[in-house]
Amino acid sequence: MTRKDELRCTSTKWRDRAAWALENDQVRLVSLAGGGHIAEFGFRGEGGKSTVNPLWTPPWKIIEPNQYKARIHAPRYGPPATGKMISGIAGHNICLDYFGVPSEEEAAQGLSIHGEAPSARWEQLEKHLGAQEVRMTLGVRMPVAGLRFVREVKLRRGESVAYFEETVINERQVDHLFHWVQHVTLGPPFLNEKEARISISAVKGRTWPHGYEGKELLKSSCDFRWPEAPGLFEKRVDLTRVFLRRGRGLIVTLLLDPQRQIEFICAVNVRHRLLIAYLFNRSDFPWVAIWEENRARTEPPWKGRCQARGLEFGSTPFPVGRREAFDAGRLFGTPTFTTVPARGRKTVRYAALLAEIPENFGLVRDIRPAGKGVQISGSKGKLFVPAAGLSDEPFSVSSAV
Repeated sequence: MTRKDELRCTSTKWRDRAAWALENDQVRLVSLAGGGHIAEFGFRGEGGKSTVNPLWTPPWKIIEPNQYKARIHAPRYGPPATGKMISGIAGHNICLDYFGVPSEEEAAQGLSIHGEAPSARWEQLEKHLGAQEVRMTLGVRMPVAGLRFVREVKLRRGESVAYFEETVINERQVDHLFHWVQHVTLGPPFLNEKEARISISAVKGRTWPHGYEGKELLKSSCDFRWPEAPGLFEKRVDLTRVFLRRGRGLIVTLLLDPQRQIEFICAVNVRHRLLIAYLFNRSDFPWVAIWEENRARTEPPWKGRCQARGLEFGSTPFPVGRREAFDAGRLFGTPTFTTVPARGRKTVRYAALLAEIPENFGLVRDIRPAGKGVQISGSKGKLFVPAAGLSDEPFSVSSAV
């Protein structure tokens, strides 16, 4: 019989960082106070399920990013324009209100990569424990952008699904054009070249226009059909596979299938029989940027030891910063930013799920909401994951008022 105390929302520590843990009878999700990063999302181990955390844990000691001081921390993490955020990064972080590095002038004002939100201190606004669900609401202010950001995360009893509702609130009297990207990053031991594969509901893409600091795996500024991108060493590189060439990195953007309403990103480890996936509305997030670091960067804190694959779904195709992104305009006929009205707000919803896959399930071909759950279709079978929250709430509706 399920105990009521299996639904929990508690303050905790994660690698000596202030955090909150949300738990039900199936899974545990940990969110960091510094930057709001989702650092952990994993099974609790009941029924012999793998307890591996699919989300990336950096191989260096991380700190509270809002406590970063250049004179102390720049040698360890890099200059403020990148190092401030990198000093506290883990797992799934938000990029808001720009995607990429700040301009020189913005950096001089103390801004770091991917906007204010992933470097600021978040606070818990509310928590609720009910008979069938537990949820917490976190918030952060972005005074430079004139925005507030609120994230509600909810777990339901008996489900291995986390439901997210996020709202951007414009505190100014003018419309605000901005970038909103979920920087989901996966890493070892879940992600490795022999046991892991990636699936995305994409149709085509374009490679990064700026190489990869002389260590790129792919040709620059080339269009391609998902999943095979033009390589420097091979004619085609299969992007469903990870960490193919040590000492190299890549960045591409993918246009998600315009025939779908609900899109997905997914990764599977066949040895652990573990799947992680995110489902979201294409109307909110029509792009996925893939970033892969495979022991290419040698400067601190990377030091040639990091392996990570980012599956970054959002409103914006490339992490090029505000100026270059707005100057480029539409890509493949699709908008590359979003808008929150003057004194208004914009809300989106998405979900993350974990699943234990059967042996010989094959490659993931499709993931779709179905009834009170999610149907995952593999090349050799199908799997149903209970997710009643997708039907109980207007998951497919976003709003801007």
